[in-house]
Amino acid sequence: MAIKKVGVLGCGLMGSGIAQVSAMAGYDVVVLETEQKAIDKGFAGIEKSLSKLTEKPVDKGGITAEQKSAAQGRMKGTLNKQDLADCDLIVEAIIENVEIKKKMYAELDALVKKDCIFATNTSSISVTDLMAATKRPERFIGLHFFNPVPLMKLVEVVKTIATAPDVFEQAVEFGTKVGKVPVRTSDKTGFIVNRLLVPYLLDAIRAYEEGVGSIGDIDNAMKLGCGYPMGPFTLLDFVGLDTTYYITHVMFDEFKERRFASPALLKRMVAAGWYGRKSGNGFYNYADPQNPKENKF
Repeated sequence: MAIKKVGVLGCGLMGSGIAQVSAMAGYDVVVLETEQKAIDKGFAGIEKSLSKLTEKPVDKGGITAEQKSAAQGRMKGTLNKQDLADCDLIVEAIIENVEIKKKMYAELDALVKKDCIFATNTSSISVTDLMAATKRPERFIGLHFFNPVPLMKLVEVVKTIATAPDVFEQAVEFGTKVGKVPVRTSDKTGFIVNRLLVPYLLDAIRAYEEGVGSIGDIDNAMKLGCGYPMGPFTLLDFVGLDTTYYITHVMFDEFKERRFASPALLKRMVAAGWYGRKSGNGFYNYADPQNPKENKF
């Protein structure tokens, strides 16, 4: 079965990004949301992202005005689940809540065609657990994209013990066609990236708690000493402290190891509503987003 039409569940940062790269790759795309204002906001973000690409030379990753128009013409927003009935692939990118995701999959399972592939963009929830809400275990996979989707080149393609080999390879091929570098992995908590990244980020917080260095000095040390594009605290603020805190719970529940446990400072910051860039305060204060100031704790 060739993938021609892609459904995307959710039009937030991840969903709109997945929709954009799919449409740019030539797929027809339908994006499902619960409110029209969410569709409008997501599509406005896509318009802004595509417009930036038209300002770049084509030989440096830019697109023409004609390519922008064609991509937009292949995308449609909807509030009606029935509009996904003829999709070949449906990628879910909604809230990281197991029960909400399962409910969505169960409803769509009865609506869409039998050979449609279901995929989840989850970064931490068990793909197998979500798969169990459907009657198509062999056609269920993980497609973990990274934010911002149009710019980040990686996608983790995640198989469960029930995923059919041909479905897995179709997912890898899809990842390549939307301009990503697919890495194959299995349904182990954290997959590849978060399994290695989360302990590093949490250790950075512990190092700060223990007085090893300031937030800015630790960030600079990892940027200049290891060649990382951003330090751990800048990255934490970018990802979202609430998101990281949630992931720590999932990973600690799985492994029961201190390296996956949330440090006290992270817990208190999330409790205070300090989520990073999106809330205006995290390890840095973003009153002036172009010149964030290091917070002191």
